[in-house]
Amino acid sequence: MREQIILTDRDRGFRDLFISLIWALLLGGVLTILLIPDTREIFVAATLSHPYLMGLSKFTLLGTMGELLSWKIVSGKWRLSGIRLWQRALVWGVLGLMMTLAFPLFSAGIEGLLAQDYLPGLGVAWLTAFWKSFFFQAVFAFPFMVFHRITDTLIEKNKLFSRWPLVETYRNIDWDNMFKVVGWTIIWFWLPVQSVNFMLPPEYRVVVAALLAVVLGLILGLAKKLSAKNAAGNIAGA
Repeated sequence: MREQIILTDRDRGFRDLFISLIWALLLGGVLTILLIPDTREIFVAATLSHPYLMGLSKFTLLGTMGELLSWKIVSGKWRLSGIRLWQRALVWGVLGLMMTLAFPLFSAGIEGLLAQDYLPGLGVAWLTAFWKSFFFQAVFAFPFMVFHRITDTLIEKNKLFSRWPLVETYRNIDWDNMFKVVGWTIIWFWLPVQSVNFMLPPEYRVVVAALLAVVLGLILGLAKKLSAKNAAGNIAGA
């Protein structure tokens, strides 16, 4: 029996290693497409011709990869079953559509404000990018993350396709954790990183945001882990 358990653990180790390899190859494949001039031109042409489809595809793939990374951080191993992965991929696709609309919305809006002298910095590239990122974070980013946390909770309860218990879900969110971990990342990470992103040509912004969804998975994973640790501590101290 003990030998069987050792073999099983070894199999799980190989499985984890295999999934890690596939995950890394997928990320490397996306980066390679962007680095090679010929494939980059095809990518840019597809993005300009089919913005919604490409936005959905980018976030479905990379957002789901970030989601898997989040589970890896929380549990210490890759999870593909028992987490309703296809529902999570669907949500990431919807978030990709939202991002596809949000980037040109905030970009054009801030440029309009600058043109009318409502904000300083007209003609200054870095300041224009900063304002775009600032309002993007202030108006869109935190609600975006809260929406993701809500859908994540609904998926865990298998209620994504039923009537959403929004009030109950809202109350069950660890808001202290959301503000301390997720909220602060908007200031020290997302604001400067998206400022740089807004300096890129528009056709690259959504894919960079999708790549950053992998980082978001890391952040949400750390937030979940901290929340679970705090909950366990509260139970032990009760």
